Amino acid sequence: MINKLFKFSVKYLPAITAIITILPLPVKAATFLVTERAVLGGTDLVNWGSLGKVFNPSAPDFSVFLPNSFSVTSQGGLGLDINIAPTNNPRVTPPFVFQTLPSPGIRSNFAPGDFILFGGIDPTGFIPLPPGTPDPGTQGNGEPLTISFAQPVLGAGTQIAIDTSKLKVETFLNAFDSNNNLLGSFSVPNISSLALDNSAVFLGIRSDTPNISRLVFSSSAPQFGLAINQVSILAVPESTYTLAILAFGVSGAVLKLRQRTWPNNY
Repeated sequence: MINKLFKFSVKYLPAITAIITILPLPVKAATFLVTERAVLGGTDLVNWGSLGKVFNPSAPDFSVFLPNSFSVTSQGGLGLDINIAPTNNPRVTPPFVFQTLPSPGIRSNFAPGDFILFGGIDPTGFIPLPPGTPDPGTQGNGEPLTISFAQPVLGAGTQIAIDTSKLKVETFLNAFDSNNNLLGSFSVPNISSLALDNSAVFLGIRSDTPNISRLVFSSSAPQFGLAINQVSILAVPESTYTLAILAFGVSGAVLKLRQRTWPNNY
């Protein structure tokens, strides 16, 4: 019986080896800056409107403010932990979500209707500005915004804006693996406005293996509020991990069986 099992295992060992070969293995990966959402090729999405707490400047309800750390689930069921570092400015509000819309709504250079996660702002920034009004340069919370994924991903990114058009601002993205190793560090110039023209820059990263566990967004002007819209995610299909476990389990069984039956071949 053992010999039959061994022969069966040896017969299918090439197929098992082929499966293992095509699966993502823990090797040193290459990472790439992505500045267009379409190029990222996302398969999953987080829309901040799904939190169910949206700030309306025309009828302020401060109960919709968010804690600096909270969790959210993507449309595909992936868990994300969000952390927005607090500011030292006591006048700045907690983080909140708003829908960017024409006046009397809050204008930005995201697309009209986008739900925006915002680090916080000095309360004077709640005053809706009519078309043509210059950016007042209201201060806010632009401290680092961290997104941690419950399961490593192949890529992720979002459009990002800093709440000032009076300064030349650089926005940064750092990506880390599950062991806190830096995978990549990128920066792009950021130009903000109130034009509602979807011109906010996209800042993302892709890897050739699913090892991205944490992203940190920040800017060179942390005294001004940092805002992002929906997060696109290039997730790893659950079936890939299931297949990997199965393949390695079967190959391990084959090796054990070979060790047991090896003496019978002499």
